[in-house]
Amino acid sequence: MYKYALLSKSLSAVRSPLAGLLRFESISTKIKLRNRSFPARTSTQTLCLRTNTQNLSSYHPTQSQQREMKYVLVTGGVVSGLGKGVTASSIGVVLKACGLRVTSIKIDPYLNTDAGTMSPFEHGEVFVLDDGGEVDLDLGNYERFLDVTLTKDNNITTGKIFQSVIEKERRGDYLGKTVQVVPHITDAIKDWIESVSAIPVDGKDGPADVCVIELGGTVGDIESMPFIEALRQLSFSVGQDNFCLVHVSLIPVLGVVGEQKTKPTQHSVRELRALGLTPHLLACRSAQPLLENTKEKLSQFCHVPAANILNIHDVPNIWHVPLLLRNQNAHDAILKQLNLLRIAMPPALQDWTMMAETYDNLTNSVRIAMVGKYVGLTDSYLSVVKALLHACIACSMKPSIDWIAASDLEEDSAKSTPEAHAAAWETLKNASCILIPGGFGDRGVRGMILAAKYARENNIPYLGICLGMQIAVIEFARSVLGLERADSNEFDTNTPDPVVIFMPEGSRTHMGSTMRLGSRRTLFQTPDCITAKLYGNTQYVEERHRHRYEVNPEVIEVLEGKGLKFVGKDETGKRMEILELPTHPFYVGVQFHPEFKSRPRRPSALFLGFILAATGKLEAHLKSHQNGV
Repeated sequence: MYKYALLSKSLSAVRSPLAGLLRFESISTKIKLRNRSFPARTSTQTLCLRTNTQNLSSYHPTQSQQREMKYVLVTGGVVSGLGKGVTASSIGVVLKACGLRVTSIKIDPYLNTDAGTMSPFEHGEVFVLDDGGEVDLDLGNYERFLDVTLTKDNNITTGKIFQSVIEKERRGDYLGKTVQVVPHITDAIKDWIESVSAIPVDGKDGPADVCVIELGGTVGDIESMPFIEALRQLSFSVGQDNFCLVHVSLIPVLGVVGEQKTKPTQHSVRELRALGLTPHLLACRSAQPLLENTKEKLSQFCHVPAANILNIHDVPNIWHVPLLLRNQNAHDAILKQLNLLRIAMPPALQDWTMMAETYDNLTNSVRIAMVGKYVGLTDSYLSVVKALLHACIACSMKPSIDWIAASDLEEDSAKSTPEAHAAAWETLKNASCILIPGGFGDRGVRGMILAAKYARENNIPYLGICLGMQIAVIEFARSVLGLERADSNEFDTNTPDPVVIFMPEGSRTHMGSTMRLGSRRTLFQTPDCITAKLYGNTQYVEERHRHRYEVNPEVIEVLEGKGLKFVGKDETGKRMEILELPTHPFYVGVQFHPEFKSRPRRPSALFLGFILAATGKLEAHLKSHQNGV
């Protein structure tokens, strides 16, 4: 052990941008280079590697573990919001079309443990996974594009890494060493990446062939420095044939000059190279296709071959992005870098091409009123929007979403902002269907209740998701049962008629990961309900949840006595999951979030039924499926 410490000191003159890199790194690098076939290291294996190299002779990895993982890292420069997530997803689509198995990891450098406590205005929607993980919305893109089922560990945050390192330090795992960013934080990042990349996410046995890693934020951000350093070490330890870096950057055009400017990308690549990472491909975002002289200039100053400079210009819909990459032979460049040309096939993207072109050629649209709290940022409801898109395309329609701020429907806004109030109601009345998505807090609730009442009384197709279901219950209790002060304990703790209550097992002191989360089973109470027919399963359905309030089981009997039927319940029979109004063409509320499992080629059953009802095709659809057509 001492000779490695001496070696580390002797190399101090060539330390990486993060001080102290080589103090403990040299031994693990030497061992890993000699044994590239070893699987992802656990914390125990990492400790053994550094204290007793003789243990390696007694460790024999299985054949499936001996496969070398290939990594594609996607970074971003110049500005945030360039579409790194869509780029990473599209790279995965093209590689999957080449016959490779693909998994994904998203790195978010913020200190939050997960995205669960973030405001949608701050970071967009919180995407929920089967295992209950509350993660970044980009993981939703990965699941939809690649048709995989990810885990919460596929989303790495600074909070998770720091928490794991501190827990190890408290247990004494570091044997009294001074715990530092390098090597302890960086090693934890590498171990996490190597472990998670080996987890199959496509329903098959064994690890994937390629792991696409997206590093959130922009190169140069101070909070991402430990991740940059860990990824630099990873690229060195796995070898150049197992690591490919794609840098996404912006090519702006100044309005006055009209010239495509390369200087921001040059500076971004220079920053990346100074941190020890050299891009193999550049993915340049621009409004228009790149000119040849722009590519030549980028190639000259960024040390990237012109053939490896990809242009991701604006397209009619994001499904064209994988096709853009395919048309520019991005797969060839990546496969060549990863030494996979011999086993990969030409990308088979016929279905993807048909899907993208079908959407472009659609002419008829359906107007959907989206009544919500966070309509100022459409990413707050990204999965809902995608689920509507999937359902509309299945019905040969284009979605025309009218965003309505729920507070603009309230009576108070008629006095304070009369124009917005009038416009909101006009939009609502012109819509073919009404959707109220999830949310938290009492802002806009009165407007949502008015929207649900309008839909119920005027036979307008209505879909309430999570909060939207609870809104339907509150409105029905007030309007039909005559309980004028019926409310949720979330909005009024002193209501005499709490039709929505706090879950008994919920925590009132901690917010993070304390809700009812993840995929859970809902049992249908009757096979004749619309929801069961749409799902094609008369017994149960499994969907993802994210809520801490639920319908009060004590009011179910009186609500059902007046016609509101709860056709889906949890396995205990006490938690209401699905409500329907049998006298209405389509009035459905669900406690779960069906949007999270919707896929481009497999739209959510409830969203499909919602759009079919809005276009007058639901009854024919149900009859055809009942007859086995």
